[in-house]
Amino acid sequence: MSEILVIVESPAKAKTIGRFLGKKYTVKYSMGHVRDLPKSQLGVDIEEGFLPRYITIRGKGELLKELKAAAKRSSMVLLATDPDREGEAIAWHLQQVLGIEQLEKCRIEFNEITKNAIQQAVQNPRTIDFDRVNAQQARRILDRLVGYGLSPLLWKKVRKGLSAGRVQSVAVRLICDREKEINQFIPEEYWSLTALLKSKPAGKIEAKLIKKANEPIKISSQAEMDQVLSEIQGQEYRVVEIKKKEKKRNPAAPFTTSSLQQEAYRKLNFTARKTMMIAQQLYEGIDLGKKEGTVGLITYLRTDSTRIAAVAQEEARSYILDKFGKEYVPSIPREYTSKKQAQNAHEAIRPTSTLRTPESLSDVLSKDQYKLYKLIWERFVASQMSSAILDTTTVDIAAADYLFRANGAIIKFPGFMQVYTESREGDSEEDAGILPDLQEGTILILQKLEPKQHFTQPPPRYSEATLVKTLEELGIGRPSTYAPTIETILQRGYVVREQKQFAPTELGMVVVELLKEYFPDIIDVEFTANMESNLDEVEEGAMDWQVVVDTFYRPFAKELEQAEKEIGSIEIADQVSEEICESCGRNMVIKMGRYGKFLACPGFPECRNTKPLLEEIGVPCPKCEGKIVLRRTKKGRKFFGCSNYPECDYVSWDKPTTELCPECHSTLVLKNIKKGSRLVCPKEGCHFEKEVKQ
Repeated sequence: MSEILVIVESPAKAKTIGRFLGKKYTVKYSMGHVRDLPKSQLGVDIEEGFLPRYITIRGKGELLKELKAAAKRSSMVLLATDPDREGEAIAWHLQQVLGIEQLEKCRIEFNEITKNAIQQAVQNPRTIDFDRVNAQQARRILDRLVGYGLSPLLWKKVRKGLSAGRVQSVAVRLICDREKEINQFIPEEYWSLTALLKSKPAGKIEAKLIKKANEPIKISSQAEMDQVLSEIQGQEYRVVEIKKKEKKRNPAAPFTTSSLQQEAYRKLNFTARKTMMIAQQLYEGIDLGKKEGTVGLITYLRTDSTRIAAVAQEEARSYILDKFGKEYVPSIPREYTSKKQAQNAHEAIRPTSTLRTPESLSDVLSKDQYKLYKLIWERFVASQMSSAILDTTTVDIAAADYLFRANGAIIKFPGFMQVYTESREGDSEEDAGILPDLQEGTILILQKLEPKQHFTQPPPRYSEATLVKTLEELGIGRPSTYAPTIETILQRGYVVREQKQFAPTELGMVVVELLKEYFPDIIDVEFTANMESNLDEVEEGAMDWQVVVDTFYRPFAKELEQAEKEIGSIEIADQVSEEICESCGRNMVIKMGRYGKFLACPGFPECRNTKPLLEEIGVPCPKCEGKIVLRRTKKGRKFFGCSNYPECDYVSWDKPTTELCPECHSTLVLKNIKKGSRLVCPKEGCHFEKEVKQ
């Protein structure tokens, strides 16, 4: 009995760790949780201090039998589950199932799956952290109490198959509230004026009107713009002030779970779920061939900390020095401040070795793994580099009482921008371009005045990136909850994706209004954020988990009892279409599914006929006499095709328009890009495109 048993969660993790340990170690896996609350009943004894009744998860019997046999053959068992609350809870359940003494040092923890980290971890086992376990247990019980309280109510009063949870309900509320803001928004007209100017020796300048008589100017109508144009007609344009200054721009912090999900969405178009799935693969280990074998490429992926280990910093600084030179290495290693509730025992998400460049791994990583690893690697390396230095120039140009301003910037020293720049909303300063060399007093020649009409825009709908960012800023949920929360609200039909943004369904609106009226705390942002803070305090040993649960449950139980009595049956009528069911002759109705609207026979369950809802976009098919309709792939992605499919095979990812290409007469399509939209000719070999004026 000299063997030491190490238990992790997954086969991939077990394979990677097994390589780093000697022959006296056996590595097995639990496949995640081995015990949980029963699905068929509440599983929480409310009268006995909310004590949970855990049972073995169905299908885990044989696996546990194997783990018990392996534990009996071993002199020591080390529980190497993930370094967070969930991992601690899995380790605790394994401790109980395997009969390990409560105070035995059986728990090991590591932030990365590398040889040094694993060998150091097995030399420093500790006891189970019961504060962490209790924090996880409190969250699980709270979610069970809410789910098993609200879900049957929604089934009974609204529609079968519905569910409600603490975090998902608040997420749906945010989306519904934003939709109300958009619907209630009243646009206001405003105008801008750009002067296209020229200086004989210097070149062209674009300047925007900003002031009249030293006061900010606001032009609200065509009449006001005409007045400005008449007053400015024939005036001299003279440079009155030039301001030049050097500006530093600092790199972004290395990734946390939330910032990784946001940036992967913006730069790679990855959903939160896809980002976490690929990051898990990179963390658990990739086979790098004979030289290194299987090794974890990034540190632990569920973290809200921006802390970096000193050894990782030194390796990064050494790499930067060798690759770019000493001016790219800051004199003092960069430190980043984590938010208040961050668990600083964790690190930021970073490569386990800076020396494993993305290019060196391109042959062993899949396309998506390479993209995400490259993003993580570049962000981390950039975070340890010198600031970028920009030379900014502001030129003020007077024409009578009016003042125009032109801005320009050039990158004097790229610093971290040599490797990576964070994606930002709107144009950044360095996109302003270079201004010609001018002198104060220079007279400029007016080439053209461009007045433009604009209307104020409502706040945009949430995308995955902005929803994750908002949830994090409000303190709703934790890094590991964002991806499953988004998946749940989509699957339940509370929201749909439209143009990569979330829109609430009628069902979502109804459920949110019901919860607002009868369960104001459940749907309240501040209340939910305070609950997260309480769970953090449980983890720190500052609060008793049963007190936290009790304080929540007592008023919730009264609200539930009242809602059962007062809420009548809520009917959400299906919209009747003109489409006739081929099977039974009824008018089909429009229903909402996981990927948006579809047609279904109202005779269900006798008649189960369904078909896609073809949404016409008012454009004729370029190949036949059909009409272009909006369709969706099996994964929910939108595309455009002919209503006469399969007879006509016309398809396009970009939205076709009624405009024809002036060069080849093909149908132009609308392509959305970060800085607006462009009309593009899709015909191979034709490169016509033009900007769409907003």
